[in-house]
Amino acid sequence: MSNIKADRTVEYDWWPKPIPENVTFGVGCYMESTQVFKNFKGRCNPALELGDYVSVYCGCSFSVGENGRVRVGDYSLLNGALIMADEAVEIGSYCLISWNVAIADGDYHPIDAAQRRQDAMALSPYLPNRPERPKIKTAPVKIGDNVWIGMNAVILKGVTIGDNVVVAAGAVVTRSVPANTIVAGNPAAVVKELP
Repeated sequence: MSNIKADRTVEYDWWPKPIPENVTFGVGCYMESTQVFKNFKGRCNPALELGDYVSVYCGCSFSVGENGRVRVGDYSLLNGALIMADEAVEIGSYCLISWNVAIADGDYHPIDAAQRRQDAMALSPYLPNRPERPKIKTAPVKIGDNVWIGMNAVILKGVTIGDNVVVAAGAVVTRSVPANTIVAGNPAAVVKELP
């Protein structure tokens, strides 16, 4: 049973577009609205894989670039989360991802000031003779099983989060996190080990 209909639209949805064809979803998948795909540009097949009994609530956004891939494991819940993938984001099973969590596998803008100016011009839709965007660094993000990420947390490129981790609300995770821990702060650090 699912609220996703055979035509890939969602029951009682206010957003008119169907789920993109290169998105797969398992049995019992729940989606509150297909508006979560408003910024979806993925061209891989599949570009997004949702496991069995995954729940995707309103306020989420899958901002997947042309070469990006996202995988969400069975029984995971995303509630108002922003997933940005130009390369790869993997979320394990039994994960709880809260409001305003941002998970990004790239910087999305250059660090170098001159390249940022070029990027700003490249992103200006009405600029004549727009320059190319500079190369943006990416690195996959991997989140283990049974991870709880609290509201307003940020997970940055190249991070691996081990199984059974709790990421505190507002934490900014800039480096990998060992399993069975609680991390908090900016930058996030281990504040407790779990049994």
